[in-house]
Amino acid sequence: MILLDRVTKVYGKEANPALNRVSLHIGPKEFVILVGTSGAGKSTLLKLLTREEKPTSGKIVVGGIDYDTLKDKHIPLLRRKIGTVFQDFKLLPNRTVYENIAFAMEIVGMSNHEINNTVPKVIDLVGLEGKAKKFPHQLSGGEKQRVAIARAVARQPKILIADEPTGNLDPKHSWDIVRLLEKINRYGTTVLLTTHNQEIVNKLQRRVITIDHGKLVEDQAVGSYRQGVAAVETLDPDRGQIKV
Repeated sequence: MILLDRVTKVYGKEANPALNRVSLHIGPKEFVILVGTSGAGKSTLLKLLTREEKPTSGKIVVGGIDYDTLKDKHIPLLRRKIGTVFQDFKLLPNRTVYENIAFAMEIVGMSNHEINNTVPKVIDLVGLEGKAKKFPHQLSGGEKQRVAIARAVARQPKILIADEPTGNLDPKHSWDIVRLLEKINRYGTTVLLTTHNQEIVNKLQRRVITIDHGKLVEDQAVGSYRQGVAAVETLDPDRGQIKV
């Protein structure tokens, strides 16, 4: 589903690599947590996946699409396979919940029939029944994030990238969003979640990939934070075994 093979990204000739020979594989229907301090390289990795940036070297394959041969005119098709949710919602303030979701479908060329059929379903999926005609300023932070998630999944992507989706939310609404992401994952969507929230990482008990100074330093079958460092059961890439 997602394959990076020795991917390096350098901004400028004198700079240190933002990513340095990163290799990883995320399979279909996985739920993976990406952790690392600010500046570790997480944002660069996500921008490479959505083709906002190109790697300096290495290979990227997402959903069967080889980025080496990906033409610019096919990038919108790629982005239909990848839904993205951000910390700051990025909703259109002058459009209703329904219109925000519909607009995301319109810009990738989906038909009116698809839009009219899909939007009510994703509104129900994210638990916003009765909110279709509300504007963003009439919603709570948690509700705004639910709209953002609905907008991301309306195109039925194979992959959902959630970049710090709970960063602006209180603990209750944070867990509401995490449970919603788990629900979407159960429907078969691969979820890649970035977060600084140690409690979320510890309680979810999912695979954790740790990036530090541009390098993939740990890839754990089941991970948690211990004093700011992800630890517990780590998959030994050489032996294919679990080590503690």
